[in-house]
Amino acid sequence: MSTPILILPGIGGSGPDHWQTLWQQAEPRMQRVQQRDWEQPQRDEWVQALEAAVAATAGDAILVAHSLGCLLVAHWGLQTRRKISGAMLVAPPDPSGAGFPAAARSFGPLPQQRLPFPSMIVASSNDPYGNVAFSRNAARAWGSLYRSIGPCGHINATSGLGHWKAGRMLLWELSAS
Repeated sequence: MSTPILILPGIGGSGPDHWQTLWQQAEPRMQRVQQRDWEQPQRDEWVQALEAAVAATAGDAILVAHSLGCLLVAHWGLQTRRKISGAMLVAPPDPSGAGFPAAARSFGPLPQQRLPFPSMIVASSNDPYGNVAFSRNAARAWGSLYRSIGPCGHINATSGLGHWKAGRMLLWELSAS
């Protein structure tokens, strides 16, 4: 796989022990889309940063989003004219859920249209920010493949996944589809 991969963290920017950071360190073609403020996200600003990052690729990038990064991809995907190869959307949070951070309210409501590129939602059965019903509904609305990985919390550094080799296999599955 030689396709460029853009890493899209959620709030906090995926710290040093997060699988996104570990993947990026291990794979030179993975590049993090930087945001000005990882703690006080503004949807329009984050969408503009993603648009610029995709524009810098040859139009065949794969996006690997976690948490709020998934909502970013959904909002961006419904307004861009740029092409990508696909998006892996890991642990999308429910913007109407009780645990959704007030700082990220600009990312709601959840887009309900089919995404214009192949996508896969990867969900945990005990994610405190997006339950199974929410994840399945998002997958239906976005036209995404749905993969459950069992009880792994928010699929972040706290989940203890390390380099998350099973996640790399899911990325391979998406890129092959």
